[in-house]
Amino acid sequence: MPEISSFNPIVDNRSKVLILGTMPGPESLRQNQYYANANNKFWNIIYEIFGRIPDLEYEKKVIFLLNRRIALWDVLDSCSREGALDANITNGKPNNFLNFFEKYSNIEYVFFNGTSAYKLFKKYSKQDFNNIRKYIILPSTSPTPGRYVKPYKIKLSEWITLLEYMN
Repeated sequence: MPEISSFNPIVDNRSKVLILGTMPGPESLRQNQYYANANNKFWNIIYEIFGRIPDLEYEKKVIFLLNRRIALWDVLDSCSREGALDANITNGKPNNFLNFFEKYSNIEYVFFNGTSAYKLFKKYSKQDFNNIRKYIILPSTSPTPGRYVKPYKIKLSEWITLLEYMN
């Protein structure tokens, strides 16, 4: 299986919320952009909960997140994976969350984009941050069909809880 690497985080010192995925999919890796697969609903959901229409340019999407104090990263720094399925991930190496949270100490809330991201975080992250931050699992925005895939409107209704933590 090919080894793949994640991107640098989208974050600045104003960030209060961190959204964690697992590892960018093949289309995201090809375009060097988070959530580049047009069928992934991440950008649609993020913009819709703020009552906005998604920007087309990736740079504007990044600015949109940062202006709302949202950071974006992945649980894994690198792994082996055939295709796009999280179930195919092996040899996972986590990102350095200890250093990340020391550097960006304003981050109070961590949202997981799907249960796979949460499970990988718990599996690979040896640090226990539960005393410092609140963790919330949200439905995956991935287009990959699975046993627990929810319709878009239900995903949106759960993702909108992110707004409660933005003040």
